[in-house]
Amino acid sequence: MEIYIAKNAGFCFGVKRAIDITEKALDSTVKTNSLGLLIHNEQEVGRLKEKGLNVLDEIKETNTNENLVIRSHGETLEKKNEIIKNGYNLIDATCPILLSIYKKIQKAEDEGYTIVIIGDKNHPEIIGICGQISTDAIVINSIEEAERIKNKKNLYIISQTTNLIEKFLKLSDIIDRSNTNVVIKNTICNATKLRQQSTIELSKQVDAMIVIGGKTSSNTNKLYELSKKHCKNSFRIETVNDLSLQEVLKYKKIGITAGASTPEWIIEEVVQVMDNYSKDEFMEQVEGSITKIYPKDVVKGSVIYVTDNEVMVNIGYSSDGIIKLDELSTDPDKKPKDLFTEGQEIEVYVIKLDDGEGNVVLSTRRVEGLKNWKKLVEIYENDETVNAEVIKEVKGGLLASVLGINAFIPGSQITTSYVKDLSPYVGQTLECKIISIDEKKRRLVLSRRQIEEAAERERIDKAWENIEVDKILPGRVERLTDFGAFVDVGGIDGLIHISDISWRRIKHPSDVLTVGDEIEVKVLRANKEKNRISLGLKQLTKKPFELFMENNNVGDIVTGEVVNLLDFGAFVRLEEGVEGLVHVSQISYEHVEKPSDELNIGDKIQVKILDINPETKRIALSIKETLEKPEMPERPEPKKAKKPKEDRMPEYENQELEHNLGEILDAELNKNTEE
Repeated sequence: MEIYIAKNAGFCFGVKRAIDITEKALDSTVKTNSLGLLIHNEQEVGRLKEKGLNVLDEIKETNTNENLVIRSHGETLEKKNEIIKNGYNLIDATCPILLSIYKKIQKAEDEGYTIVIIGDKNHPEIIGICGQISTDAIVINSIEEAERIKNKKNLYIISQTTNLIEKFLKLSDIIDRSNTNVVIKNTICNATKLRQQSTIELSKQVDAMIVIGGKTSSNTNKLYELSKKHCKNSFRIETVNDLSLQEVLKYKKIGITAGASTPEWIIEEVVQVMDNYSKDEFMEQVEGSITKIYPKDVVKGSVIYVTDNEVMVNIGYSSDGIIKLDELSTDPDKKPKDLFTEGQEIEVYVIKLDDGEGNVVLSTRRVEGLKNWKKLVEIYENDETVNAEVIKEVKGGLLASVLGINAFIPGSQITTSYVKDLSPYVGQTLECKIISIDEKKRRLVLSRRQIEEAAERERIDKAWENIEVDKILPGRVERLTDFGAFVDVGGIDGLIHISDISWRRIKHPSDVLTVGDEIEVKVLRANKEKNRISLGLKQLTKKPFELFMENNNVGDIVTGEVVNLLDFGAFVRLEEGVEGLVHVSQISYEHVEKPSDELNIGDKIQVKILDINPETKRIALSIKETLEKPEMPERPEPKKAKKPKEDRMPEYENQELEHNLGEILDAELNKNTEE
């Protein structure tokens, strides 16, 4: 094994200067602070803390004349003034290159230029630069952002000192071509350029590259990008503890580079650890500790590094594992850095032991899936429900997703009624029951219908709690048929038969009711097993004859309508709905042969009540009693002539005729009363 260190690696001039200034301040008797991390390297900051450096997250007022060191990335003018105002002894460790940039942009601003900075707007260096001028600078970091700057005049373009030169030249060229009077100043630190060039040259010559630097170090990240571009076996570490020796020591030639914030002692530590092992010695030691794994195993591992497209994991095997983007999570919108951090302990599913490049192919999505299958089995056994997100319409039903697992909802199980078009369900989230689950075959079948049926049963059971015979309930007319009206009484439908709508005869329920009417009804009969309820409307009003008896007396003159004409008289319907008989002899004082000679059905007439029989419910009426009786001329009384004995009708025959006529009249009266 051969180890090569890049010509330009580790502390740059600006960082080393900041460290020297801080250590000098720490040698004094005055308490020394830094505003934020002095450099982007936790290990070096930790060493300075042990020597007495106090790191402040915010500026607090002090009366002890404490030192406050401005870090190498610089600070805004506003912050510097605030430090002095709060009583601190300001020690400015800003990199001299940045101080030079400050002067350039201040002069350009005075000359009327708009400052454009290519870099990360959230980086402390960029925040410090923006804080040196009174106008707002334009900060961009991508081609899309550069292309949006058009038709502007007097632009002054600078770069973040740790930028990639190719990126700066490309973005500044895009801006230059779309605007006028553009000044381009390459402010990338020369040390950064040399470090990047050294990394490129070395990565082309070795079998593997180790890039050392703080997790938040911008220039270290860029070195790793360059190294990965020219050497696919590149490893990014912060300290030797992050180094996977069993992976690195497989290679013969190993290159090492480090970011500008990486102290020399960390680089030496990495080199020393690697020098202490020969490949054979190390492999013997490693073989005894290697975990045996097989495809489909679920094992634990530690995250080595995270990129935008993959996660590398140490699983204690001879090779590290790699999780590709599509195997990270069941949620496609989640990015690797949203899910994992370096050093995190995770469970992974082994897909295969070699991806062709020596890496074990892993999946966290499948681990999540296995756990979710167990959850679904528990839900099924406990008869619980799941929320299914409908993905698309498929043959015979819907394809949905539950906890990231595909499920099928048959068309017959979507709802309680037949649905021809299933497309409106796509994109909806439905509460469903699991009706079939097979973990081995990865089959999951759901039903929305069972949820609806259970809810309907519960609703009906609750509604039936309020249903009792003879109970009066509020209701709403839902629909009308030829034989009656269906009324919703508390969530279930009952039927008012046409004969129970009104005491008078009606041809159709619509003669009395309209859909939507709010009414009160009486429960006549109820059968919960058959879910049938018979209701009555007329039962809530008095019977017509009872009402008639309350409103009228013998001798009263009332108005009625002729509803039937027979040879012996006319039937008249009175206001209360009852009918009375006007005998033919009571139509007029003059002789009337037939009632139809004087009356028509539908005539509105006045009649006098002659008699009321409560037992038989018969009412005798008279028209002529409402008329003025005409005066009749006196006629001589005729002499009585004796008839032959054989011509006279026997008395019993007269009685029989009268009896037969009474039966006929009773029959007609009963018929009309029933109608």
